[in-house]
Amino acid sequence: MKIFRSLEEVPAGLGSTIVSVGNFDGIHCGHQHVLGEVVRRARETNSQAVAVTFEPHPFRVLRPDVVPRLITPLPKKEALLAACGLDALLEIPFTRDFSMTTAEEFARNILCARLQAKEVHEGDNFHFGHNAQGNTASLKELGREFGFEVRSYPVMMMRGMAVSSSQVRSLLVAGKVGMARHLLGRVFSITGAPGRGRGYGHKYTVPTINLSRYDDLVPANGVYLTQTRVDHETFNSLTNVGLRPTFGDESFAIETHLLDFHPIDITAQTEVEVSFLRWHRPEIKFPSIDALKEQIGRDVKLAQRYFTLLNFLAPHAS
Repeated sequence: MKIFRSLEEVPAGLGSTIVSVGNFDGIHCGHQHVLGEVVRRARETNSQAVAVTFEPHPFRVLRPDVVPRLITPLPKKEALLAACGLDALLEIPFTRDFSMTTAEEFARNILCARLQAKEVHEGDNFHFGHNAQGNTASLKELGREFGFEVRSYPVMMMRGMAVSSSQVRSLLVAGKVGMARHLLGRVFSITGAPGRGRGYGHKYTVPTINLSRYDDLVPANGVYLTQTRVDHETFNSLTNVGLRPTFGDESFAIETHLLDFHPIDITAQTEVEVSFLRWHRPEIKFPSIDALKEQIGRDVKLAQRYFTLLNFLAPHAS
């Protein structure tokens, strides 16, 4: 997948395109369905399948007081969009000046002139242009004027819930990682570098690895059954998200206990990805370190049973 980080980077010889425009935070099942149709139609029409997004998220420029934490930071979003089979991704730098672009200007200058769009695929709740003045109805009118067709999609429903970035975000904030998994079509994960911990895990419990500061969306505070990838090796794990109140420092941390750990080289450049499989219990302030150690022992035993069952069921899943 080619990535164009400005309109000027789009080559004149790109050819005709099938396009979808959006923030695409989370790349959930609804996004995947629309983008799958974009790719399918591009192959049928000998066109380029192109997603158009904005960087940074428009709220970070227009509403910094209410900007949501991202489900998928930009590098992960790019990787997930590439996995959809797209030919190209256009990341338009979002500025206050760009926010003044009208719906008509966007359709004429970007969709038509720059991208030579044959078709534009959007959800029924799509809005675009200055003050979100454009919607799918006006986009269809503009398409008739500028020579592209518009296909709109109803909101996807799954288990009685609308599949949307805001719904996924709400589930994760509530710690409901299993339900979020259904809407995302994959396990929710966060990726970062190893951070410097306080030494509590090594001293009191089991081998641990901490994530460095992570500013995007994390699940609610609590203990989760997870799998943790350290570079190219994956470990079953338990992860505590929260303030570690038993130790009294009230400092936020994402601390992972590696259950099947063996010595490996970890540097500041090591990539760590924590995948959240299941909520286990809330974060608790224990009366003593010994009480915490006893609870972690129980947590580890339950986690080991869970992963044993998971490994048993995996070959029979089909």
